[in-house]
Amino acid sequence: MKQNVLILGASSNPMRYSYKAIEMLGEKNYKIFAIGGKEVSVNDTNIYTEIQNDWKDIDTITMYLNPNHQKMYYDQILKINPRRVIFNPGSENPELMKLLKENDIQVEQACTLVLLRTNMF
Repeated sequence: MKQNVLILGASSNPMRYSYKAIEMLGEKNYKIFAIGGKEVSVNDTNIYTEIQNDWKDIDTITMYLNPNHQKMYYDQILKINPRRVIFNPGSENPELMKLLKENDIQVEQACTLVLLRTNMF
């Protein structure tokens, strides 16, 4: 069964990697939840501006936010308690990584698109 994936920093701009992640995760039949700067839809995925209370069983969070914009999500990420958080290039955040590890959440510094293309996701 495919896991539930939260994209943090989702974009409706086809040139952005987070947009490509939405497409590729959808093609591989993952259940996608997405947070971005404005409420829009990409294919069949709604992008919200806030984490929704009814989102449950998030296995993976894939991070596309600059570290300066991540702090406001720390508590929510810990509350979601995903199995892992993937920090895509440019989103690496030592402070959050340390916090996640202290809470037994797996941390990966990787590119979601590469992981999906190589079946390593």
